Amino acid sequence: MKQDIGEAMNDQLIIDAHYYNKLDIEGFSRMMRAPSYCYKFYWLEAIVQLISENRTEATYDEIIDEMISNAWYSVLEFHIHLSGIWGDGGPKDNLEKAVLKLRDLSGLPANATKVEIKNVIKQFDKQLHAEKQALTLNVPYKALSGFANKTGERISLDSSAGRMIAYYNKLSESDILLPYTFGSESGLSRTLSFNDAWMQMIKDNTVAIIGWVQCEKVKWLQSNNPEVPGLIYKLAPLDEKMRKLSHVRKLWDGILDLRGVLDVFTDELINEEKYDVDHFIPWSFVMNDELWNLMPMDSSLNSSKNNRLPDWNDFFVRFARNQFIMYEMIHEREGIRKLYEACYKL
Repeated sequence: MKQDIGEAMNDQLIIDAHYYNKLDIEGFSRMMRAPSYCYKFYWLEAIVQLISENRTEATYDEIIDEMISNAWYSVLEFHIHLSGIWGDGGPKDNLEKAVLKLRDLSGLPANATKVEIKNVIKQFDKQLHAEKQALTLNVPYKALSGFANKTGERISLDSSAGRMIAYYNKLSESDILLPYTFGSESGLSRTLSFNDAWMQMIKDNTVAIIGWVQCEKVKWLQSNNPEVPGLIYKLAPLDEKMRKLSHVRKLWDGILDLRGVLDVFTDELINEEKYDVDHFIPWSFVMNDELWNLMPMDSSLNSSKNNRLPDWNDFFVRFARNQFIMYEMIHEREGIRKLYEACYKL
């Protein structure tokens, strides 16, 4: 049996019901409520990712490194502002500031891997200290506010960091198990210790929790970046292996073995030895790899058409003609139909 907590883009986070008997799941669902800045989402996401890697504790420094890595692509590739901008155009969010500063220091591209990003964070750690320190001022204990003031001692959520840390450590020992407690170190060296029971719950529900966190993050980011379409597709680089569209290529190979097909853009027969499958309407506009939008085309033209929208009057009739050919073959040929069915998940 499962129960629902948290609302995310009309979906809900579903957690196994037996965890409600020993953990405050409702408090967990409130960890991302009413954020002032976007880095609250990245904080929880980083902790979940570290726990899924069997980490039992982590320093502020390590968690923030994970946050910078997770925010890197969105900020640099699509110029997404994590928490809006000030009147002078500067970013409000310290996580965004850290990403931009590291980019300027390192020259690392937007599509860098997490390993590459973490390597340059280490290289320029001293230069990033101020931005990283700023990220520790509120979020580590503010993220736990959904667990506060339910039982025992009451505390103002605007109390000092030291008092809040002492309160949450005592609360977890006596009344409510918390996902993490705080070590006695100072600054970025302070350690969070993850609770065993919470670790098991998170490991058992990692996919659902990460999906929920990302949905909440998207809602926040979309409200701060209304001019950016398809933002949900811009949180991380797409896996290039998934973009190779091998099943669609096999479908068109099968069709071309049986009959000729004219190129949408050149109106000449497709050369079976020299063609690509690519998007008729560029991916950057429609943000999907659906079959209706994928056409065989001359490989040299594919590289030159870039992200320009095709002229409707010049090319739509040819596009529709090839669609008709494809679906006619799917209907009439069992072998083609099987190749088509392999494309369903694209």
